[in-house]
Amino acid sequence: MNFKRFTPRGGFARGARLTAIAAALVTATALAAPSAGAETADATRATVAELTQVSEAVLDADVPGTAWYTDAKSGKLVVTADSTVSAAELAELKKAAGDRAGAVEIKRTPGTFNKLIAGGQAIYASGGGRCSLGFNVRNSSGVTYALTAGHCTEIGSTWYTNSGQTTLLGSRAGTSFPGNDYGLIRHSNASAADGRVYLYNGSYRDITSAGNATVGQTVQRSGSTTGLHSGRVTGLNATVNYGGGDIVSGLIQTNVCAEPGDSGGALFAGSTALGLTSGGSGNCSSGGTTFFQPVTEALSAYGVSII
Repeated sequence: MNFKRFTPRGGFARGARLTAIAAALVTATALAAPSAGAETADATRATVAELTQVSEAVLDADVPGTAWYTDAKSGKLVVTADSTVSAAELAELKKAAGDRAGAVEIKRTPGTFNKLIAGGQAIYASGGGRCSLGFNVRNSSGVTYALTAGHCTEIGSTWYTNSGQTTLLGSRAGTSFPGNDYGLIRHSNASAADGRVYLYNGSYRDITSAGNATVGQTVQRSGSTTGLHSGRVTGLNATVNYGGGDIVSGLIQTNVCAEPGDSGGALFAGSTALGLTSGGSGNCSSGGTTFFQPVTEALSAYGVSII
C-alpha cells in the first residue's frame, strides 16, 4: 500500500516508486506484526524531547510513503508505512533514530498514500482534475469562499461546479501546499455558498462551528468520489511524506477510507467541522488510512469562519 496525496480525479498521479522484491515484502510484513513486547525492552520510556528528536530524524531520512505522529500515552513515535516502503527503507528509519530506535513503532497499511481531490460535492479545475469542496466560509466583510485542499487549488486558478465547466464556482484566492494542505476559492456567486455538507443520501448536515479532533473520536467524511464514510481518529499532528518533496505536517490521522477525487472534502463530527481531506492509502472496498488538514488552522490562516 502506498501513501498518496489523493490525486485529483483526472489529474496527475504520483510517479512509480521502487518496488520491493518478494523477500523484502515478507520481511516488511514481519515488521508490521511484531510479537507482543518485542520492542518494549529497548530502554527506558522516551521523553517528549527525545521523541521530538526521533521525529526530526525520520523526517530527515525522507522516505516517501511514510507518515508519523507521537503517541504520548505509549511514549512511541508511531510510523505508518504504505506498500511502497521496503524493508530496507524501514531499517534506515530505525537507523536514523540511533539509540532511540526502540521508541519507533512501525505499522503497515495497505495501498499507497496519494493526494485525493464538494462540502463534499465535486469541483472541477480549469486545467483538468476534480476535487471536493470542504466547507463554505466567509470573512469579516461578508465575502464568501470555498475551502478545500491546497494540493487541489495549486493545479488550477479557475474552478467550476460541473464537469462541462459551464457553471463557474470562482477563482483561487489562496493556496498552501506542501507544508500545509489548504486552499481558498472565492465564490463568483455568494448566494450559492451553502453552509451544509452533502451526505450523499439526498440530505445535508448543517455545519455550525469548527473544532479540533481528538484521538478515538468518531468522525464522518464526505467526498465526491466515494460519498459519505465514517471511522475514528487514530492520531494527531501526523506528518506525511507523499514523495517528490511533498511533505505535510500537523495532520489528523484516521481509519476512514477515501479515494482520488475525495481530496479537499469535509471531515466533521455532528455539526462541527474538523478537517479537509488531504491524502491516504487504500480504498473504500478494503479500507485504509486517510489524513486530514485541521480546518481550524486553515480558518485562522485566511481569517475566515464557517458559514
